[in-house]
Amino acid sequence: MQVELQLFATLRKYAPDQPLDKGLVMNVEPPLTVSILLEKAGVPLDKVKIIMVNNRHAGFDQELAAGDRVAAFPPVAGG
Repeated sequence: MQVELQLFATLRKYAPDQPLDKGLVMNVEPPLTVSILLEKAGVPLDKVKIIMVNNRHAGFDQELAAGDRVAAFPPVAGG
């Protein structure tokens, strides 16, 4: 099945071929969770703070279906 993974900010270094305007389309076998997808993409889980699946907040144990869009963000700080 295909899912889209979009990495933001410092996480982009784990997907240097990711287009700026969309995520990486990955072909993966079910069953699939966010944590499995990130591990397959080579993204260390301890570097991820915020996860969105289809524009909704999710966790590492969120199960994914074909066509899902996953966005991952590192911790952010600001003033």
